Amino acid sequence: MTFGLLLLAAGHATAASSFTQDWPSCDVKAQHDVKGETGGSIKDPLQAHISVRINVLQADIGNARKARHLTEAQSEQLWQQADRVRKDADGYVKQQGFLSAAERASYDRELDDITGRLCRAVK
Repeated sequence: MTFGLLLLAAGHATAASSFTQDWPSCDVKAQHDVKGETGGSIKDPLQAHISVRINVLQADIGNARKARHLTEAQSEQLWQQADRVRKDADGYVKQQGFLSAAERASYDRELDDITGRLCRAVK
């Protein structure tokens, strides 16, 4: 019986790992730790972080739409919300010259909300 429970636990760990490999934006801890690179229009390291998160999230939204986990309207709404976060963050950097840690945290919370809705749809 103990062996069976170990196999069951291993199966859940493998399934969770596979899920986050298929849907990288659903690994919220990893997304919070991601670092982006500055260059081009990305001038600030915290702006780069937000940009990378949005790129991953929008790719997952597109894949979820193709896999028919989301309707066209749902995917468009999530995509636009993520794009609004990008534009807001870029605007702050343009205005202030940097993105503060508090602003990054606020944008991360918004992206977590969008991610939560996507990940519930693809589970």
